[in-house]
Amino acid sequence: MGILFELVWRKPSEKAGGMPAFRSGLEAGQPAQQCSDSSWLVPDSGKANGIPDTGLAFADWTIPLVAAFVGWFTNWVSVQMLFYPIEYVGIDLYRKKHVPYGLIGWQGVVPTKADVMAARLTDIVTAKLLSLPEAFSRLDAPHFASLILPSIEESIRNEAPNGAAWALLLKPLLHWALCRVVRALQRDISQVLDLEEVVTDAFLRDVQVLVELFQRVGRRELDFLVISGLYFGFVLGLAQMWIWAHVPRAWTLPVAGAVVGYVTNWVAVKLIFEPVEPVMVGPFLLQGMFEMRQPEVSVEFAEFIATRVLTPSRVLEGLCDGRRQNEFAALVRANVPVVPDSVVAAALSGLRNLAKEPPSHAAHVYAADALGIEATLAHRLQLLSPKEFEGLLHPVFQEDEIILILAGGVLGVAAGLVQLFFGWGGPSALPAAGMTSLSGM
Repeated sequence: MGILFELVWRKPSEKAGGMPAFRSGLEAGQPAQQCSDSSWLVPDSGKANGIPDTGLAFADWTIPLVAAFVGWFTNWVSVQMLFYPIEYVGIDLYRKKHVPYGLIGWQGVVPTKADVMAARLTDIVTAKLLSLPEAFSRLDAPHFASLILPSIEESIRNEAPNGAAWALLLKPLLHWALCRVVRALQRDISQVLDLEEVVTDAFLRDVQVLVELFQRVGRRELDFLVISGLYFGFVLGLAQMWIWAHVPRAWTLPVAGAVVGYVTNWVAVKLIFEPVEPVMVGPFLLQGMFEMRQPEVSVEFAEFIATRVLTPSRVLEGLCDGRRQNEFAALVRANVPVVPDSVVAAALSGLRNLAKEPPSHAAHVYAADALGIEATLAHRLQLLSPKEFEGLLHPVFQEDEIILILAGGVLGVAAGLVQLFFGWGGPSALPAAGMTSLSGM
């Protein structure tokens, strides 16, 4: 560190306005501006300590390195602020609904607006991508009935009054009755199952599921947002270094930090989603990163929805315990007319128990394959227009885009102040800025 300070503070020639005069002036108690001119603030030409002088002290070259770190760090923090913390952290004295920040504190943008974002995704899935009647029409009623029969038979035996007798009596007829129920379900599925409720409940019951979905489908874009701060920050740091060499003022470092933090966030977000439609610029095709990955993202989104959201277990839960559970119970009752209500209730309990079985259960494996939710979603997502497809991820950034960009600027100011007071922008940062501040900045 001492060598670096020598590069900035010691001059090759000791002239009247140089460093010795400045030191003697301080010893005499004279103000800095009266004891010397400011020429010592500007590096001399020639060589210092054997290093060719390019007009910049060697340590000044750390400015773009620090700027690169500021760009990377502010973008990384911004990405974390999108998703975390899941619950509000801080003093919740005053806070508006769907606003991630309170008087003092923060909650991730996605968890804060989970209901809004879940509703948007649900609308895309239910209105544009998936048809319940189409999906359930693919079930083979006799085969599916044979797979769910053991769970229902066991429940009747264990839970219905005189259950053992009823299980024995119904054994020859139970498969036939279940086939009737499955076929009725295929005809009237939209009346007994609320698909929007199933999807929304999956996201809101555990907000982490929604967070993981956005992180997965936007993985490359989020990584780009972070790493781009490193490169953009370095380029802006070169400009910052040039300004510092010519205007070594204390305010330039925090101001430049704000610019780096703000601009790197803004540019990265724009590059992710714009232009939405492909645009030819000479021989180059330009389009937002996310839109260009539509085929790949479609597959990942479909796989996530099929395995984490619209699973056979969740569909069964929606039938048995959703807001239309009475309609489903009535459908079962209508297709099994010769048994008492207690037996029907036990059969419904068997379906609830089946919903709790692991995904490896034969009924779940068959239903997942037959319904074809993953394949259907992947195919239809790829058919969406770029504008419609953008709606999968852009809302995460769009809702509070300006807040995240400004947060980058604020963090940049903080980094610039650290750079100033600890001299990470080169040892010239502290002494030069400090001395110019004495003379009025």
